[in-house]
Amino acid sequence: MYIVITGAGKLGLVLAKKLKEGKHQVCLVEKSENLCNKLAGEVREIFLIHGDATYPDILKEAKIDKADVLVSVTSTDEDNIIICNLAKELFGVKRTVARVNDPKRLPLYKYMGVDNPVDSTSIIARIVEEEASFTDVMNLLSIKKGRLSIVRVDIPRDSPIVNKSLKEIRLPPNSVLVSILRGPDIIIPSGSTQIYPDDEVIAATLIDMEKDLIKALIGKI
Repeated sequence: MYIVITGAGKLGLVLAKKLKEGKHQVCLVEKSENLCNKLAGEVREIFLIHGDATYPDILKEAKIDKADVLVSVTSTDEDNIIICNLAKELFGVKRTVARVNDPKRLPLYKYMGVDNPVDSTSIIARIVEEEASFTDVMNLLSIKKGRLSIVRVDIPRDSPIVNKSLKEIRLPPNSVLVSILRGPDIIIPSGSTQIYPDDEVIAATLIDMEKDLIKALIGKI
């Protein structure tokens, strides 16, 4: 398949790499020039375009008319909705997938015809409701024939990452911290987000890096 991904943040980058490993053709569009320059040497096998995907000319440059799927994972709901709408209405893309940043806007995604709006907050909320069925470290989901793993980890007080910000933490390659469950709160982390004792972390990694990820988070297996 030919897949266009808009938004080259951590989620978009990991997704692009995984899809490329699955032998798909991938185009990654990012409007931050600094980020594009940083990624230029890292994603040589992925077609990387600098530009704002809410503009049709940028989507044309990404050959959106040839895309089987458009995935919009920017940090702005408005942009994700506009990009998906342009892909379907102007370029006839059959399937659109979008990250939902604010769950309150999920009905708008559906109203605007986004085929697969992914509301990670609601998914995490269901995990919280089923908390009693989890052990300290629990594999939640296996994707792409077991190659990508999503795990939930309870952070102990003696963890090496306690009281550190996300930007100070070194995770294994191709790993990303998706969210933090802290009491009743669900936190989508940024680089300045700190990890505290008893936080519950949702993270994603390659299946063969799972043990390394858990060790990085709790200091033991």
